[in-house]
This record gives sequence, structure tokens and C-alpha cells, in this order.
Amino acid sequence: MNEPKNPRGEETAGKTIGEFVAEDYRTAGVFEKYGIDFCCGGNSALSAACRQKGIDPALIVLEIEAAKTDPVARSENFAAWELPFLADYIVAVHHGYIKENIGQIVSHTHKIAEVHGPRHPELAEIAAMFEKIAADLAAHLREEEEIFFPALKRADSAGKAGKKPAQQDVDAIRGDLIRLRREHEEVGDRVHAIRHLARDFTVPGDACNTYAVTYKQLKEFEDDLHKHVHLENNILFLKAERDLIPSLV
Repeated sequence: MNEPKNPRGEETAGKTIGEFVAEDYRTAGVFEKYGIDFCCGGNSALSAACRQKGIDPALIVLEIEAAKTDPVARSENFAAWELPFLADYIVAVHHGYIKENIGQIVSHTHKIAEVHGPRHPELAEIAAMFEKIAADLAAHLREEEEIFFPALKRADSAGKAGKKPAQQDVDAIRGDLIRLRREHEEVGDRVHAIRHLARDFTVPGDACNTYAVTYKQLKEFEDDLHKHVHLENNILFLKAERDLIPSLV
């Protein structure tokens, strides 16, 4: 495959998926269309991701450029936000969504597994897998809200004041950057497994209303998680490493 170029003549094949989406979130729809992971897999180069999927990268580049010109879709410039503001946004929007919805989704997955399990045995596995996701995310959100984000904000404030961050905050940030990325990969793998078991959330002909609602909720949960993890892995974590870690000595 030839290295594709965008209209400005810049080579794009080596650019990472996460960089495209961080620059303009409207491009996420292109990667979703082709089943390319832009959150946990955001550090993959476009060329590598296309090669894995057997897709011509030049085609993806054309669709990316078209997505960027969409006058209807609105794209927030998350990459330009300061770390404290981005952290607060993630807690308010994405942590808030999880806390508000995850309990009901757990309940619904168990309910449809109980009622429809004899004809659809995959539902029991989906219910067990989502319950594990819920338990893991509860601890994950607490770690971010009580340890990681506060340490990030204190270190950012210290840097702006020309001071050295506290060693406790330095250690918390470094340790959590490794741990949180790993946990994102683990929950992402489970969400992808649920999509596979649910056959891309296709509702069978014998499904009840709760069955259909549950699959809709699982799809919405996946969509929110993708954006949530993208904001952290591809923007917040990278900004922390670029802007804070070099000064944390």
C-alpha cells in the first residue's frame, strides 16, 4: 500500500488513531464504521490498523477529511482543554453516566438471561460479564475521583505556581497512569466480547421489550465508554505525561 496523504500533502499513515480522534472527535464515526478501536487501541498507527483490517488507508483518509467538514456534527476541542477542566468534565459526564445507568443494566441483563436463557444461552455469559464490568468500574471510578484526579489537579496547580509537586502526588500519578490504562484495556475487552456474544446487539425475533431495551442500553454503554476511555487514554493521560511528568522529578 502506498502511504496516503491528506489534502495538505502531509503523510498520515504513521499518525495514530488516537491523534486523529483527539484532533476532531467527528472522525470517531469513521473508525467505528470499520471496527477500528480508537480508545484502547488509539496508540496504533493508521497504517497498522488498516493493514490489520485489510482496508486501504487512502479510503479512510478521505472519509476522515469528509467527517471533519460535516457542518451538522459538533466537535468539541477536548485537546485544548486544561487538565483540571477535562478531569471535571469526565467525572460529571462519563462517571455520572456510569453511576446513573450501570445498576439498571446489570439488573436487565440478569432478567433477560433468566427469562430467555434457555433459548439464548449467550445471555447468561453477557450478564456475568457485565456484572464483572460494573464491579471493576466502581473501583476504577473511585481511584480516579479520590486519588488520581486530585493528585493531577494539585500537581497542575503547583506547576502553574512555579512549585515542585508533592512526592505523594508524583507517585500517585505515575502509578495510576499504568494501572488505569491496564484497567481500560480489561473493561474494553469485556465490552467487545459482549458485542460479539450479542451479535452486534441484534435483537432476535422472539425478544421481549426488556430484551430490546437491554441491548439498546448495552450499545449506549459501549458508545459512552469508547468516548470516556478516548478522553483519558488519548488526551488526558498524554497531556499529563507531556506537561506534568517531565517536571515531576
